[in-house]
Amino acid sequence: MGWPDVAGDTALTIKVPEADPLVRAGFPAHVTVLYPFLHESRTAGPVHRELLELFRSYDPFDLTFCEFGRYPGVLFLAPQPADPIRALTKELTGRWPEAVPYRGLFGEGLDPHLTIANHEGPDTWERAYDALEAQCAPALPVTSRVETVHLIVRDGEQWRDHTAYRLGDRV
Repeated sequence: MGWPDVAGDTALTIKVPEADPLVRAGFPAHVTVLYPFLHESRTAGPVHRELLELFRSYDPFDLTFCEFGRYPGVLFLAPQPADPIRALTKELTGRWPEAVPYRGLFGEGLDPHLTIANHEGPDTWERAYDALEAQCAPALPVTSRVETVHLIVRDGEQWRDHTAYRLGDRV
């Protein structure tokens, strides 16, 4: 399934470089906080300042990934605890209700997750993901310290870093 991304789309994500060696999805390991967020043209000035304040109000936290999960066609790792991510998503969508998680394709959105693979067709994904789980399982658990949430922007062809917002960086 291709996403309807357009140039200027943004997302707020947590990078998990410790899990990069496990990912086969064609993009760096991350947990999505909110996709899509606002169009890039709206993220400067007041929105940027509000994001700085919002993220400063949250303390850094650790995420541990030790369990696989599946959505149709997707193999993922579930972060523990997921509540800090859910709290961030809830506050962001409360402030910007036009930022509907996953464009509403999954109702209220998806549980926080780190995608490992999402390329297998419906006839092969169960078997392929069983093998991939067995291959990746010895590397678990993976733990990552979350100190930053990244605003990324779609440039028309790929996602690029835009702004890093530090957690708990109160002034």
